[in-house]
Amino acid sequence: MVDLTRVQKELHECNRDVQVSGINVTLKGDSLTHLIGTIPGPVGTPYEGGTFKIDITLTDGYPFEPPKMKFATKVWHPNISSQSGAICLDILKDQWSPALTLKTALLSIQALLSAPEPDDPQDAVVAQQYLRDHQTFVGTARYWTETFAKTSTLAADEKIQKLVEMGFPEAQVRSTLEANGWDENMALEKLLSS
Repeated sequence: MVDLTRVQKELHECNRDVQVSGINVTLKGDSLTHLIGTIPGPVGTPYEGGTFKIDITLTDGYPFEPPKMKFATKVWHPNISSQSGAICLDILKDQWSPALTLKTALLSIQALLSAPEPDDPQDAVVAQQYLRDHQTFVGTARYWTETFAKTSTLAADEKIQKLVEMGFPEAQVRSTLEANGWDENMALEKLLSS
């Protein structure tokens, strides 16, 4: 059985210093066992400037078993499947400890973006490119970051304006859109139900 008190405490901890760390965790739906984590792309990497969403599912064994995490945002990285978002990281498998938290797991994933391990890949094609043609790897990773991990300001402003015109306060619209990965329909549902 998931320790819901611990999960609530972890959510509070993650979101307390979001302005400093950039790491955020929100509910996906109404359940404390299905969450969305958000991490910023590390500075000095091809992922810089991107915002990456991670789908988090807590099994009944949590915190004694690791959370199931995978990228919801497409990313080009040797240790992340370019198809499914699966992550190859020891603490999400056999090196998990109940002393670790959702925030430490997300920080570890962010660190993995900075320091790929191509010799222990999740995506062999990306790993080969990383090892054999590093410049192409960097270019592809930057392109994927631009394409999948950045919200264009124009598109964001249009979505905000549309929802504000429906009568919702701008600050509430912006935070709801951000919490729902800029999905206009999901944000509208949340705004209507609040």
